[in-house]
Amino acid sequence: MNLKDEMEKFRDGLMQQRDEIVVQLDLARMNVRDEWEKAEEQLEELKARVAGAADEAKDASEDVWAGVQVLGDEVKKAYERIKSKL
Repeated sequence: MNLKDEMEKFRDGLMQQRDEIVVQLDLARMNVRDEWEKAEEQLEELKARVAGAADEAKDASEDVWAGVQVLGDEVKKAYERIKSKL
């Protein structure tokens, strides 16, 4: 194999690797976007629960607070997963 062929083979290998990475990035973007949308829905639910509890009583019951904490933890974990993927 001559030098020109070796350089072309090297270039072609890099281009193939690049194309594979582009596909993986597109899939990762879709995955992160889906996770982001789910986290945003959960955050909206959390905001509604907090607002509802505040409207119903000055001191929200422990059950309401526990539910808000669970949902908040889910949102926090989702944001951490998304951040780690960026």
